[in-house]
Amino acid sequence: MTSHSPDAPLPDPTDTEPPLVLIVDDNERNLKLARDVLRAAGFRTLEAASGAEGIALAAEGLPDVVLLDLRLPDMDGADVASKLRDGARTARIPVVALSALRVDDSEWLLAAGFVGYLEKPISVGEFPDQVRRYCARG
Repeated sequence: MTSHSPDAPLPDPTDTEPPLVLIVDDNERNLKLARDVLRAAGFRTLEAASGAEGIALAAEGLPDVVLLDLRLPDMDGADVASKLRDGARTARIPVVALSALRVDDSEWLLAAGFVGYLEKPISVGEFPDQVRRYCARG
């Protein structure tokens, strides 16, 4: 929380920060690529390499969207999405599957709490717009 001195101007409520994206991926190269592409497009990012870390960061940082790998070292991505959906602070954060796994049947993704799916490898040119469409704001 930011504190203000009595003489400092109050923040302008019409100013909007760029969307905050939480990327949860245990593959360091994939995580770095997604982070770098999104930051170059003006997004703010948080990164996690495990499901547990992702859940904690989502509850703390309240991102506008979570990009979640389906295969993580500590838990299945669907379990992470389900925990986020069931969390008091994280229930309204859109969670998007980001995976190299081919997903032919999206019903199980929706049942697990995902709002969509983006396939790896990402398209550097399209990725920022794809992510922006899922953001809770911005």
